[in-house]
Amino acid sequence: MNQTGYCGRLAPSPTGLLHLGHVRTFSVASERARAAGGRLRLRIEDLDPHRSKAAFARAAEDDLRWLGLAWDGEPWFQSARAAAYRGAWQQLMAAGLLYPCSCSRRDLEQSAGAPHRAADEPLYPGTCRQRWPRGTSAARAAIAHWLGAGPDGQNWRFRVPAGECLRWDDGGFGPQGYIAGQDFGDFAVWRRDGVASYQLAVVVDDAGMGVTEVVRGADLLLSTARQLLLYRALALPSPAWVHCPLVLDEQGERLAKRSDALSVQALRAGGLSAAEVLALARKGAGSGLVPLA
Repeated sequence: MNQTGYCGRLAPSPTGLLHLGHVRTFSVASERARAAGGRLRLRIEDLDPHRSKAAFARAAEDDLRWLGLAWDGEPWFQSARAAAYRGAWQQLMAAGLLYPCSCSRRDLEQSAGAPHRAADEPLYPGTCRQRWPRGTSAARAAIAHWLGAGPDGQNWRFRVPAGECLRWDDGGFGPQGYIAGQDFGDFAVWRRDGVASYQLAVVVDDAGMGVTEVVRGADLLLSTARQLLLYRALALPSPAWVHCPLVLDEQGERLAKRSDALSVQALRAGGLSAAEVLALARKGAGSGLVPLA
């Protein structure tokens, strides 16, 4: 029973096996939810139909149970949430906050002066934004057309308010602030193949699940600034945020799903107990991992 109104979430993406980085973050999320006397929900982020695999979703649920990280209620699957994402797209579109973008990732990477941030997308130079100035009669007519036609077949970007500083007090890293148009640019909310972006989907789903606090890795700090804009534009309540230090490998690089030797499945097969895996994840956070025998 939820005694406090607190709701956290576990949100694995079934594009590979869970590794120690996931264990680190999910264990913190579990501890915070239980300490608050609240709920902990599970969401399978199988948004991308080309990369998501049902076998990885089953493995994630099995690993979480083995680790003792229980959740409340039935899991949510993003693959079943397309109607909610389309509704959010319509709301943003009607407000004049989106525009179609024909730029490829190669275009962005080659654009003159486009700064690159580690583990993040290039800063969008505004090429297509300039083609669709907000508030013109042509833009209004285009909005009316696209609202009827739907989002598919186009990439869609969100117009950020250039110069605004998005601030929040992070439970893991303290006060944070990122400037729209400088630290991040207009960002994607929809792909031409009919898939909502991560930024849009997690905002819609966290609000739909009643999540009051998001616990996740520090690599998503900048994403929080983007998502704060979406919460505001969609008139949804924003959760609190706790970002965790990343688990690094022996070379000081953050773990990726290709790090199969450090997956929960491999560690289990190697004879480690759940308690040992949890302890190893905590020990490795932010400082590199002790080589495994």
